[in-house]
Amino acid sequence: MEISYRGREKPSKLYKLLRRANEDDLRRAAEYRVEEPEAYQIALEKITAHKLPMKLSRVRYSADGDRIVFFFYADHRIDFRALVRDLARIFRRRIELIQIGVRDEASLIGGCGRCGMPLCCTTFLNEIQPVTIRMAKTQSLSLTPSKISGSCGRLLCCLQYENTWYSQVKTYMPKPGYRVNTPRGPGFVEEVNLFSEIVKVRLRDGEIEEFDANQLENSRHPRGARYGSRNSRRSCKCHKL
Repeated sequence: MEISYRGREKPSKLYKLLRRANEDDLRRAAEYRVEEPEAYQIALEKITAHKLPMKLSRVRYSADGDRIVFFFYADHRIDFRALVRDLARIFRRRIELIQIGVRDEASLIGGCGRCGMPLCCTTFLNEIQPVTIRMAKTQSLSLTPSKISGSCGRLLCCLQYENTWYSQVKTYMPKPGYRVNTPRGPGFVEEVNLFSEIVKVRLRDGEIEEFDANQLENSRHPRGARYGSRNSRRSCKCHKL
């Protein structure tokens, strides 16, 4: 069977497909899912007994039941050899402990984001890209940590989704404080709506009026260049207040 990646990069590690799962495979997998909460509690008790500074996140049985994987979060490297021996003695299976980051932990546990939808990392986001505070600044978002942080405590992954669009639009839209010429005379930009491309300008008489960005001259959005071509942006000059 040929697999199409639809323009995506082919994964570096691919598993061999043996056969389609039958009813017996599905039944055993369901039985192992039922045993996972009990394995979680046992591992939690052993972690407490060994006084290990680690947070157990998830327990997973392999499809054949020969292996149990324990995912945990910790700030530093942990010597868990004694814990592995205890767990192997109790479960009589191969034991694996995998240390993960806080973003991976959120992906494993799941939940809902501040948008009310399931977390991106648990639904469609297969690879987490770097997210920076500059993205929040580019989108004029509040820099309050509680407002731009996700369930994992890190910056929201969705900050990267529209960052390219914001960066492109801001290259040709005037900034607040810039001096522009309007059909009613010169003024200074008070507020910019990037989505509608409407600019609020304070005129000389103190009145604030809205103008379409195309109506402004001597701004970062010159007349006749709605989407700011390279030549128009190069020839345009802005005067900051």
